[in-house]
Amino acid sequence: MIREVIGIGDTEQEALENAKTQLGLDENSEYDFEVVQRAEKKVLGLFGGKQAQVKVTVNEKDNPADAAEKFLKDVVGAMDLNGIEIEVEKNETSATFNIEGEDVGYIIGRRGETLDALQYLTSLVANHVDNSYFKITVNTGNYREKREKTLEILGRKLAFKAVKTGIKTSLEPMNPYERRIIHTSVQKVRGAISWSEGENASRHVVIGPDPKERNNRRGGRGYRGNNNYKSSKPASNPDRKPLDESGGAGLYGRID
Repeated sequence: MIREVIGIGDTEQEALENAKTQLGLDENSEYDFEVVQRAEKKVLGLFGGKQAQVKVTVNEKDNPADAAEKFLKDVVGAMDLNGIEIEVEKNETSATFNIEGEDVGYIIGRRGETLDALQYLTSLVANHVDNSYFKITVNTGNYREKREKTLEILGRKLAFKAVKTGIKTSLEPMNPYERRIIHTSVQKVRGAISWSEGENASRHVVIGPDPKERNNRRGGRGYRGNNNYKSSKPASNPDRKPLDESGGAGLYGRID
């Protein structure tokens, strides 16, 4: 962003200092200046004379958080919704935008698709400011927390179902972050596995029985010394590592 002002003073130096004061610059600030009008003394101390004018220009580097905030507010404003307010929390490497208001349901969209799209686009804007990773979170109330809890319960429920019935289940398409939540939940249930199928917007999670566990169960029937399968009920398995489809960098991973 470029800012410029014209300072006025009895001398060029005074005009320069006046312009710097208007812009809030100090001795360490970087700026360009141009003498617009040199000072002219009055004739005989009574007639004519002009004050000096100096134009100072500052080319400020855009801040990722500020660029993201402006973009998000412009988009939400263009949606012409009632009573929408955006609260912002910023730090050096991330920014969180919480949207509240009467028509916030339109911003969430079907299964959070509109909210996810807003976060994705806002992240693109922020990360193109200086081409370094800047994490953006767009939320409304505690919607994302509720969604995450719902997915965790769903993944665990279908994992137990897969172990019990031996039948796999395909879920609806999800973004990488939501798929990772499902994988994390499923892979804590012994005897169940999950994987992803499909491409792009159609990519989804499939939950099914773990073939290795089923083979172990069959092979262990004649060996009474094997105490690993005393019960047919699947056990919790918190040590299994979940699949990470998000890249560990937020809703859609790092955006380049």
